[in-house]
Amino acid sequence: MADLLSTGRAPRARLRELLSAGTPLMAPGAYDALSARLIEQAGFDVVYMTGFGTTASLIGRPDVGLLSGAEMVDNARRIVSAVDVPVIADADTGYGNAINVVRTVQLYEQAGVAGIQLEDQVMPKKCGHMSGKALIGADEMVGKLRAAVAARTDPDLVIIARTDAVAVQGLDEAVTRARAFAEAGADLLFVEAPTSEEDVVRVAEELRDVAPLVFNWAEGGRTPPLSLERITELGFALVIYPIGTLLAATAGIRALLATLKAEGTPVSALPGLPPFDEFTELIGLPEVQRLEERFSGA
Repeated sequence: MADLLSTGRAPRARLRELLSAGTPLMAPGAYDALSARLIEQAGFDVVYMTGFGTTASLIGRPDVGLLSGAEMVDNARRIVSAVDVPVIADADTGYGNAINVVRTVQLYEQAGVAGIQLEDQVMPKKCGHMSGKALIGADEMVGKLRAAVAARTDPDLVIIARTDAVAVQGLDEAVTRARAFAEAGADLLFVEAPTSEEDVVRVAEELRDVAPLVFNWAEGGRTPPLSLERITELGFALVIYPIGTLLAATAGIRALLATLKAEGTPVSALPGLPPFDEFTELIGLPEVQRLEERFSGA
């Protein structure tokens, strides 16, 4: 169904085009196919598959390395099949050593993603805005990135290299690692969780001429919530908003359940919800009905 209903655009080439536009590309986080469709329908040009949200939605647990690579790839495949815009997917540590990274890249590429994000944490990893992180050696991460670059069969697949060194070894080490990651072939650099605007400015000034940069607008995280105008001034190419959709869904579900528990029916909560017909339309029922008419033989 997705092939019949797609726009026919090449998502990977489209992602590279968007990243070269000169203004930050905004990528809200999706944790499942429905949230991805809502992001696309809201008018955004790219979807970011969040590992934090994927873990929370699939197993109801925190992002501390509990999901396997296969589970992440399966979620990426479902999200890609639900939208026509490019999907950037969290690939955590690559789920092992450089050889594992080769297979990870192959599987994500087969799933149809336009970009993947790899990080330099020790397995099992943690969310970038949690404490207790540990790093692999910079040389090992360079090898993993070189393997990722060699493994992709489509040169348009975007490889994002993330370092979590700020929280573990300081900003100097993070900048040094990011430079090495660019030399290894990473397309974008992602310095995770700087804790002050001054540190964000330094990251931008020292690295934006090395490779395009990612800003993680982590809702409630350790990085200051800069305005999009300020992020633009600093020259970031990509801004991800990883968990806002997940938090909003959680708030909405809680409110509905509180009403149901207190009143015995959801009647008083219904005015704040999309009507049934509207919801079936946004998930594509009219398209399915057109296909039924086309192929039913009636």
